Amino acid sequence: MMSMTLPTVSADGAAERELALRHQALQHPYTLATNPLLERQQRTESNARSYPRRIPLALKRAHGIYVEDTEGRVFIDCLAGAGTLALGHNHRVVVAAIRAVLDAGLPLHTLDLTTPVKDRFVQDLFEVLPADFARGAKIQFCGPTGSDAVEAALKLVKLATGRGTMLAFHGAYHGMTQGALTLMGSLGPKKPFHGSLQGVQFLPYPYDYRCPFGIGGDAGLQAGLRYIETVMTDPEGGVPNAAGMVFEAVQGEGGVIPAPDAWVRGIRELTARTGVPLIVDEVQTGFGRTGAMFAFEHAGITPDVLVLSKAIGGSLPLSVVVYKGELDQWQPGAHAGTFRGNQLAMAAGSATIGHIRSEELVAHAARAGLRFMGQLRQLQRDHPAIGDVRGRGLMIGVEIIDPAQPATTMGHPASAGALAAAIQAECLRRGLIVELGGRNGSVVRMLPPLVITEAQLDHVFEIFAAAVGAALHGRQSQQTSQQPSQPRRDAPTARAA
Repeated sequence: MMSMTLPTVSADGAAERELALRHQALQHPYTLATNPLLERQQRTESNARSYPRRIPLALKRAHGIYVEDTEGRVFIDCLAGAGTLALGHNHRVVVAAIRAVLDAGLPLHTLDLTTPVKDRFVQDLFEVLPADFARGAKIQFCGPTGSDAVEAALKLVKLATGRGTMLAFHGAYHGMTQGALTLMGSLGPKKPFHGSLQGVQFLPYPYDYRCPFGIGGDAGLQAGLRYIETVMTDPEGGVPNAAGMVFEAVQGEGGVIPAPDAWVRGIRELTARTGVPLIVDEVQTGFGRTGAMFAFEHAGITPDVLVLSKAIGGSLPLSVVVYKGELDQWQPGAHAGTFRGNQLAMAAGSATIGHIRSEELVAHAARAGLRFMGQLRQLQRDHPAIGDVRGRGLMIGVEIIDPAQPATTMGHPASAGALAAAIQAECLRRGLIVELGGRNGSVVRMLPPLVITEAQLDHVFEIFAAAVGAALHGRQSQQTSQQPSQPRRDAPTARAA
């Protein structure tokens, strides 16, 4: 059993403390095996399922940062619904807001008819937007997923500009529906659709650890901006003036890659100068995740279009697009959706926004993230396989490499996706849920709830460090066992024919 300091409880009292105590007391590493629920899921659920393949758990209870499975094992959840659970599981203010709607007999489904709950939510959201953006902005309620909000944003700018081409970035992730998929950097999900995913020009994202120009640093950043300007302005460049540009200020699925503030400001200046609406996708980064209420605020810019989902619904499905009023060229019913009026999600969203503000969780995310990344960088000094530690706030990535393999022709270290997967598996066996992303699945990603305490993060670090050590030891043992045995010095050797 690992001996670790018992972390303090973040927000939800007795239930979370009970799970914290049990997480400490249970024997680790866990032995993870299948059970009837997982077997039925495998038989009956679509082959498209993803998380259960790497995180084979059947969950039955959750409070704060902890989840319990049907076998009674307790895990710290540093995936948190891919960033959806800003306040963790079953936070008291979220549960109270949902109960209040249910107890009052308020309508649960209203299409896009307004209600006091909806009116309050819009006011709460606009209050946390930058004032210069909120002033004169419009909000579009979309279907319940971030992908649908991205689809709405694409239609919005194409309608407003009368143009068709979109600009997106290497490493981008904006969803899995048809239009959103055209913007995706990862080729795997796009391969089956071939020529049906057209109309997007991809551009280099400022990934300093693997600079697309092989330069790195400020020189690489400036080269990227100059290249993008050439694509957008060269009359012989073959790329039509675009309907819009969409980007993430911190790429999530692409490997937790923060764009430098100077680059973001350069992109904003360039899109404004060329009349190309700038869409910022904050589906995963919004609501304090990066140590600012919205990630674009680090650079001090104002977007034309803002896409929001995940944390905005307080753990329930909700997505919106907020945009400058002059882009509002929709005809009535031009973008609709049956479930765009999720009243429970709006109530939970208002409660989440209020708690983030009252408890100063944005500043906490910034401080806690810096401290945690400092610990990870200390670990990096002991393990050359940890190639890079990066992130912003409580959106953190650890890129795993194989230093024994030769670098790429660009001078980039060799990715080690299999080792990253082994680290993820060792984390799970020790009661910690993390995710993978980035090139070749080589980045271990962590998105803990914003209510996580520094003591709890210390506990996460101890588990992660133990998992890295176990995975490296396992790889070393495997490599040793695969080496051909050397003949004894006195053993006869075969002679050449």
